[in-house]
Amino acid sequence: MYLITVLGNLLIILAVSSDSHLHTPMYFFLCNLSLVDICFTSTTIPKMLENIQTQSKVITYEGCITQMYFFLLFAVLDIFILTVMAYDRYVAICHPLHYTAIMNPRLCGLLLLLSWLSVVSLFFCTSIGVYLSSAATHSSQSNAIASVMYTVVTPMLNPFIYSLRNKDIKRALKNVIGMAFLKGPVFLALK
Repeated sequence: MYLITVLGNLLIILAVSSDSHLHTPMYFFLCNLSLVDICFTSTTIPKMLENIQTQSKVITYEGCITQMYFFLLFAVLDIFILTVMAYDRYVAICHPLHYTAIMNPRLCGLLLLLSWLSVVSLFFCTSIGVYLSSAATHSSQSNAIASVMYTVVTPMLNPFIYSLRNKDIKRALKNVIGMAFLKGPVFLALK
């Protein structure tokens, strides 16, 4: 599941980056969502896989705090980027004639920067308090199931949900995959 998450999100980033038709605000935000999803799952899953492999649940205090910091940072950033994506769709649907004037590159960059700053300044401290206080009130099995759902399943499904039903992304992915095969060893042998 971790490999599907990373590869699926990397494919989205590669497809959007390589197709100039997809250099629009919505796909800019989709690339950032894919990057955040990769970072989000990469904060906990490698340690979890190590724990499963070694049958050990040991983590240093510093490692725990660092992992929690980045986990919460990317979790809340994910929410803010989804909010910005919703705003982008709102403008596209409700103000289609003004869309390019409203969603210009400067505003897109500013919205993304504000997402980052909001996460760090507004929600980080409160999230730690909520996360630490709720840990004592829930069973470890329900925590484990919930953790897998939001750390692995959701980021794994995001590329499918937001991209693969989109004909532009499908076309870009076909082009990227086609180019990879054309530049691969089979194509070189045919030359």
